[in-house]
Amino acid sequence: MSATADGAAGEPLLRTQELQKNFGGVKAVSEISFDVPMGAIFAVIGPNGAGKSTLINLISGVYRPDAGSLSFDGVDLSTMPAHLRVRFGIARTFQKIRLFRQLTALDNVIAGFHVHHKIPAWQYLVHGAAFTADRRRCRDQAMQLLEFVGMSGRAHVPAGSLSYGEQRMLELARALATKPRLLLIDEPAAGLNAAEVDGLLDRIRSLRHGGTTVILVEHNMDLVMNVADRIMVMEYGRRLFEGTPAEVQKNPAVIAAYLGGELL
Repeated sequence: MSATADGAAGEPLLRTQELQKNFGGVKAVSEISFDVPMGAIFAVIGPNGAGKSTLINLISGVYRPDAGSLSFDGVDLSTMPAHLRVRFGIARTFQKIRLFRQLTALDNVIAGFHVHHKIPAWQYLVHGAAFTADRRRCRDQAMQLLEFVGMSGRAHVPAGSLSYGEQRMLELARALATKPRLLLIDEPAAGLNAAEVDGLLDRIRSLRHGGTTVILVEHNMDLVMNVADRIMVMEYGRRLFEGTPAEVQKNPAVIAAYLGGELL
């Protein structure tokens, strides 16, 4: 079983067993098994085409596995649709940013709260006190999330007018609005400058300290080695190796297959 940063083993929040996904004759994910304990940061790395994003899509419900099983907090996910997984506590960001470009940054984050609205359906048509209170609560919490990702000063800017790095952070804030227990982050450092990567690293650590479990797919090795508790290396859809950052850095198979040289 994997361990958290302090070395203590935890109960797995997510467990995959012999997971498989084929596209025609291509085995995008083949016989993948791993556990992610509660409160851990678990990174997935590998060359382009290794199956990392397919794995995230299987966990989030975009794809259904052809074989194997997925469980989250002991509940079978194999046939659960994506929208129910969000309500159950699984959220994600995307490798290719998906925002409501015409809406402001604030309204993009507010949209993430839809899974937790607790007002009578009729008040969406005739706005009453419950609707007004819910809207105020969502707005206040959305501003807190924008502040967390360093974007409180950009709250009223249309998402399409934000810089690439700001859009990355906005997508993270919107995912956090669903109040996930497990957050799947797909290539969050892509296109970010060094200062933005440092800020991202701090925020991922803060999420873990706040109790959020994180699965991170990332090519930026400095980020991965500094934030992950454990790392799984994929190659051609299979698990090549799993271990701590120090173990991954020293593994000859990882160095040969993934980097062709030093993992530094």
